[in-house]
Amino acid sequence: MSHLSIQHIRARIAAHQPQRFPVNEETRQAAVAVVMHVTDEGSEILFIRRAQHDADPWSGHMAFPGGHRDPVDTSLKAAAVRETQEEIGLDLDAATFLGPLSQQRAMPRGRTTDMVVAPFVFEINDIPVFRPNHEVDEIVWGPLDHMLDRSLCDTETRPIGSSSTVFDGYRLSGGHFVWGLTYRALQTFFKVLDPSYIAPDD
Repeated sequence: MSHLSIQHIRARIAAHQPQRFPVNEETRQAAVAVVMHVTDEGSEILFIRRAQHDADPWSGHMAFPGGHRDPVDTSLKAAAVRETQEEIGLDLDAATFLGPLSQQRAMPRGRTTDMVVAPFVFEINDIPVFRPNHEVDEIVWGPLDHMLDRSLCDTETRPIGSSSTVFDGYRLSGGHFVWGLTYRALQTFFKVLDPSYIAPDD
């Protein structure tokens, strides 16, 4: 299997015109970092497994590092950088910024809410010693090529409200299942990398 070159990835993201949603004073805004690292086996993407917490609608989910924009953040990108530093101890100011992806509407626990999540792609050359805080249980790397070629596609039944729904996603090492908002962000990313890409649930 041939690997998608980092040069191709950089060029496709640089040419991408991301979708942005209109916001107002009531809109909750958040940002996440899609952190990539190139290995001899291809590019990897960093995921976190969020800690279990009853008040967190994404409790225990696989996610990208990130969180809500605070008043101290000059931009959504700055929020992604700050939150990544706080959550896993990774300084993205030292990383290569590749560009933004299209924003996503958040639907925690199946509810439609006025919240947008902005993903930003970064490339790191070296993997540091991570320092996860109380919000993060685990850090997991996922192979971009094997997600893109669908060899890691899987489904999982999850409770939503009073019923259960079967969700598409990616099954990573250790049995970790990437689904929901993070999965949707990956689908938009893959369509940037390959315009002919068709998501498994399309």
